[in-house]
Amino acid sequence: MERRFGITGNELKIIALVAMAIDHMGAVVVAYFMSLPGEYSDFWGSLYWPCRSIGRIAFPIFCFLLVEGFLHTKNKGKYFLRILLFALLSEIPFNLAFQGKLKAPMYQNVFWELAMGIFLMMLLAEIEKRSRNLILKVSLMILMVMVTAGAAESLCFDYGEHGIITIALLYYFRNSRSLQLMAGAFSFLWSWKAMLGFLPIIFYNGKKGRGIKYAFYIFYPAHLLVFYLIIRVAACINP
Repeated sequence: MERRFGITGNELKIIALVAMAIDHMGAVVVAYFMSLPGEYSDFWGSLYWPCRSIGRIAFPIFCFLLVEGFLHTKNKGKYFLRILLFALLSEIPFNLAFQGKLKAPMYQNVFWELAMGIFLMMLLAEIEKRSRNLILKVSLMILMVMVTAGAAESLCFDYGEHGIITIALLYYFRNSRSLQLMAGAFSFLWSWKAMLGFLPIIFYNGKKGRGIKYAFYIFYPAHLLVFYLIIRVAACINP
């Protein structure tokens, strides 16, 4: 449903990008400086949790926009492959920023979770299309959610099973914005800070807005690489 006034999809994306950048700045740059001995460690320490807290709102918004993108794209397979490609491209910058090494199999970047979410929605769409028996349909859908959520958890995706369940609920309740938002917020009962991410979505007007189509795809690995370079330069200056 579109409204004349409100927040467009691209404006929601900008909100999420800024929140994510603040979160990652806290997790990478601030965390590095607060670990150094000296009189400024307390100052950096005072910034850490505010940065991480602000960042909690980003993922719910990205999940919502992922579902919106899936529902409106003409080529769902291409959408899935695009997310998967950037998951691969982001892996090294992500590992360098958060683990300081090229390979870190125990912690994966968020694109993997989003790609898994698209794959799940493709499965759910096929089940809805092919199954006429309501009980069988619901049973298969629940089974698919359980399988993909378990896979996300075992593969150490950023939000694990929580992210997959959120995407599944946002997709299932896609025809009612109020139920969709309530279900999405419910999936984040474990993190009230993340639940706040649904507040700006309330004002979403259903419009895409001015195009920044590849902003998230490019910004994600780029800002992680910048943060990694900052701490590497700082380490060279203060060995």
